[in-house]
Amino acid sequence: MYLPQPTSGASPAPFRATFLHSFRFAWQGIVHVAQTQRNMRVHLAIAIAVMATAAILHISRLEWAVLIACTMIVIAAEMINTVVEALVDLAVDQYHPLAKIAKDAAAGAVLVTATGSAVIGIVILAPPLWHATGR
Repeated sequence: MYLPQPTSGASPAPFRATFLHSFRFAWQGIVHVAQTQRNMRVHLAIAIAVMATAAILHISRLEWAVLIACTMIVIAAEMINTVVEALVDLAVDQYHPLAKIAKDAAAGAVLVTATGSAVIGIVILAPPLWHATGR
């Protein structure tokens, strides 16, 4: 949420308070997207399943880093998609071909990151999972 800046001669809030507020506002944004966007909840559920599987399989630190990075990229893409959708809805109250392009491209970015992450997850997790099942 936006905090208005003082308009009178009052001094601005100390840096520390403003900096800490920014984390609270960022967290509110994350929670809002998780509560309102079904696809974000799907991504989070898949991420939990992937991380649990990775923990069970005792993958390497490098593999953990790659899976975490992929997860963060997909989550961030979903959040940016939500921003694009909200801004388009705010700016346009009826169908416009450019609004469709903006929304479709943002959704496409999520699809690209999610698909790439799924492929990377399979590359990392399939061999140890295959080995763990005794095949």
